[in-house]
Amino acid sequence: MEILNKRILIYKWRAYNYLDVYETFRAFGFAVDFLEQHLPSYDEDAQLTEKLLKRMREKSYDFVFTINYFGVVSDACEQMGVPYVSWSCDSPLISMYHESVFNRHNFIFLFDKSSYLFFKELGVEQIWHLPLAVDTDRIDHIIQNALDLKLYENEISFIGSLYERNSYDSLVPTFPPYLQGYLDCAMEAQMNICGGNLLERLLTDDICMQLERHYRLEKSERSFSDLKLIFATTVLGFKVAKEQRCSCLLELVKKHPVSIYTNSNTHDLVKIDYRGSVDYWTQMPKVFYGSKINLNFTIPNIKSGIPLRVWDVLGAGGFLITNYQPELELYFEPDKDLVIFESKQDLAQKVSYYLDHEEQRRKIAENGYKKVKLNHSYKQRIAQMLEILQG
Repeated sequence: MEILNKRILIYKWRAYNYLDVYETFRAFGFAVDFLEQHLPSYDEDAQLTEKLLKRMREKSYDFVFTINYFGVVSDACEQMGVPYVSWSCDSPLISMYHESVFNRHNFIFLFDKSSYLFFKELGVEQIWHLPLAVDTDRIDHIIQNALDLKLYENEISFIGSLYERNSYDSLVPTFPPYLQGYLDCAMEAQMNICGGNLLERLLTDDICMQLERHYRLEKSERSFSDLKLIFATTVLGFKVAKEQRCSCLLELVKKHPVSIYTNSNTHDLVKIDYRGSVDYWTQMPKVFYGSKINLNFTIPNIKSGIPLRVWDVLGAGGFLITNYQPELELYFEPDKDLVIFESKQDLAQKVSYYLDHEEQRRKIAENGYKKVKLNHSYKQRIAQMLEILQG
């Protein structure tokens, strides 16, 4: 497509990085209009469809943009012949397992390469791999003008959800003993590997047949998601994330002060310093900058990609220890730009080591910051996106 009008429409929902994307589009000379509305269903919503069609009839847009993919937006754009551009920040996107993903006006960008390869092999043509990014200029401004950095100093900190509201805990009492035992073992196996996802493979046909008797899968007629995907992602994946995060944090607090910033219930995290939640835009960069060690635990649903937290920590000049993800080594050098742990025990050893070696810690944080500032800005990512759209 040719960029003519320099005007785009963004359907806005609760994504953390919308402001960075918005400001980047503006920097490229686009006028940006927003449309906000609660969306009960990703697949179909008559009210949102009508609003989208009305907007596209009133103004001429180069494209409609969303963070993550929405079938209802895709269908409206297909009806009007307007390109629909989406860029994921979550994976897998259950909303993409939908017939609309084959619409010819889609331009879909996924941060998780394994997910990109799945849909590419499925026959989705208008799809590309595009990692997430960070705006170091915005974060630099926050830190350089902050008068309260001391309030955000920590030995070890983690910002994120504990997924304590996962549905597994309420479902499991309804399962027969064998099914409970099998799922517990499957999750234990998942927690003992680093940088891979076993959950879908462990949900065999026999296990899925048993699950069907106790777990009701609700989906639209145009969805091609299945029980294995939904249960592995929205039930087991969230439960594993909870157990991994709590287990690692409790291991670390045996020897070191640990702080957590979250909206989750931290009642079971004995001795861990609960410091409330922080605002993504104004406070979170200060935590990353002020913590000697920042932790990242990637939910196993993200099979290969690098989550937003990694980019945000490095963009704030923070020292990062993260679990292994296959794509990390495509962009970073372990022990030079960031540190990767492979087990709970390995994490504890590396935390102790780097708390005792300040100069190494400082140098790694500096290298990580320089690398993302030079190579992984939103301007670079959006430029790639626009080049694809124009080409």
